[in-house]
Amino acid sequence: MPGMRAEIEVLSPEACPVAGLSEQADDPLTSVSRAGNAEGTVTEEFTVSGDATLTDDRLSQLFEYRSASVYRFHHESLDCVCEFVEDHDHPISEIRAQDGSLVLSLHLTTIQDLRDLVTDLRERYGAVRIRYLLQVESDEEGSTDVIPIDRSRLTDRQKEVLETAYRMGYFSYPRDANATDVAAELDIDGSTFTEHLAAAQSKLMDELLAEM
Repeated sequence: MPGMRAEIEVLSPEACPVAGLSEQADDPLTSVSRAGNAEGTVTEEFTVSGDATLTDDRLSQLFEYRSASVYRFHHESLDCVCEFVEDHDHPISEIRAQDGSLVLSLHLTTIQDLRDLVTDLRERYGAVRIRYLLQVESDEEGSTDVIPIDRSRLTDRQKEVLETAYRMGYFSYPRDANATDVAAELDIDGSTFTEHLAAAQSKLMDELLAEM
């Protein structure tokens, strides 16, 4: 059965205190786990490496091991990103916080599931990025074709160009927007849009066709 593993970044989600705490550390807050109770209190635990000293009245350090520390954090349930994702029937396999953002890893069945989830997250929380996508396609004989897509190869500008073009329907058939429309939305000229788009598509095609 085909499927995919995706890594989604929600940039600066105001409703996630753990994401806010990650701005105090040089390294990501990893192994994030969470549990809530009927009173609306959420308890989260996470691990941070290095010499970071995190400060918050709701935070307690459980223990240290090697060069890492494990913290427990209590807060009132707000508009929680993780709860929102799970309420949409998408179990989260891994959670980490880094540089004020929340990064979620999860498994999905179709690319449309991913598109719908990202759209819902953007409507609720603002900026969302797909950091990584690993897609597995199965044929009738049961073999698989693994297609890794690493967005980190793209510059921020190239990501913006692709995301804006996709959102406006540039890649739809028939197109909902042409190059001039997208360029105007990005406040650049048409030739600059074309250059950014060509560079981004070239990088992605390099990955998709590398093993063919």
